[in-house]
Amino acid sequence: MERSLWSCNKIALYLVIASLFWGCSSRQEAPFTPPSGTPNYGEAKSSPSIHRATMRPYTVNGVVYHPTVVAVGSKQRGIASWYGPNFHGKKTSNGEIYDMYKHTAAHKTLPMNTMVKVTNLRNGKSTIVRINDRGPFVANRIIDLSYSAAKELGVVGAGTAPVELEVLGFDKHIKQKETVATTPSTQSVVLSDFAVQIGSFRRYQGAQITKRRNAVVDNRYRAVIKKFIVDGEPLYRVWLTGFRSEDEARDFIVQGRYPGAFIVRN
Repeated sequence: MERSLWSCNKIALYLVIASLFWGCSSRQEAPFTPPSGTPNYGEAKSSPSIHRATMRPYTVNGVVYHPTVVAVGSKQRGIASWYGPNFHGKKTSNGEIYDMYKHTAAHKTLPMNTMVKVTNLRNGKSTIVRINDRGPFVANRIIDLSYSAAKELGVVGAGTAPVELEVLGFDKHIKQKETVATTPSTQSVVLSDFAVQIGSFRRYQGAQITKRRNAVVDNRYRAVIKKFIVDGEPLYRVWLTGFRSEDEARDFIVQGRYPGAFIVRN
């Protein structure tokens, strides 16, 4: 009788263990499968206030990033990564809700809603994404792709890939290839009319020297010379242009790099 009871208990124990093992194996997550069809770039969240806020310098891990002006046709190369389930449903930097099945991406400095063609340099595959987030804040990485975009490029398995970025347009408006090739400098994000005066000279040569020394500041602001007539005499003022808003110009001035600098209107 005791042997029979022990045998029954052993069988019951095996059944419990087997059921636990089967239960664990059956709970493995199924692979993510994005909806088929035309790439969906999501609903762009955009307004003048959002645009100003997302173009201000910001700091992450002690590093200051300066969102910058770009033109259609601008290119950049580096490493792409991707982000998915852990961020799905959370807010992006511009206030949208991240959807890993939409063709979106994060970039440290491109204006929000920039349309970017991403080409995987390993396999030649390309896709288009809309920038709606900031990142990735990892050395050498230039863009963080949504899961859907990364899968299309063949990046999901490897995690990262060397890519080339090409700006195609803004706010879901994509320019034709011919337009990009022939007029890259004419299609750009509209700038504000705010500038920063960094010098004033009676002699044109002095203005020229200052302009040359500050031809391009922070890879985004450009020096120009403005001629004025004051008391019947020419006065040459050197302005830095390229600011997206008055707030951005003010943030630049408080850095103290140009003593006496002040905001002007173009």
